[in-house]
Amino acid sequence: MEKSSFVTHPLAPVWSPESTVLLLGTMPSPASRQFGFYYMHPQNRFWRVLPAVFEEKLSLANNSPDTQSAITERKDFLLRHNLALWDVLASCQIKGAADSSIKKEIPNDFTEIFAKSKIRHVFFTGKTAMALWKNHCTDIYEKKFGLSCTCLPSTSPANARFTMEKLVEEYKILLSC
Repeated sequence: MEKSSFVTHPLAPVWSPESTVLLLGTMPSPASRQFGFYYMHPQNRFWRVLPAVFEEKLSLANNSPDTQSAITERKDFLLRHNLALWDVLASCQIKGAADSSIKKEIPNDFTEIFAKSKIRHVFFTGKTAMALWKNHCTDIYEKKFGLSCTCLPSTSPANARFTMEKLVEEYKILLSC
């Protein structure tokens, strides 16, 4: 049985002053922490869904031997489409990548991102991210920055209920922001 551990978020947010949308997960998975970027587990569909929504292709796979080029390619993709990417939590107790095991959570501080960008819509990449936001961040940020919030389905392989095609359809809402 896997033990839980206290994890501090090791990744910087990706955003620019031109960002209009913020995509928020919970906490980087062990694979993402190992590779040094978001959604890098080879079976997570995030980096297949987003390019499909914007009718593009990424040349390097999540588990590419040239990890730094894959990360650069993904950052460029996000910024080109005015997307920001981060996670709700700065730290928490968690077992592996199981969002359901999260305890002792401490949220990130989003003040600078909202104050220095055009972000007015936050999308959560799953129900746990949305619940954590509602528990820790709604009262602090939503009214102050005039934010709208929407929950999208998780791209995790654990969310087998959603096919790739259905995920792409759900994420197409990003095109209207």
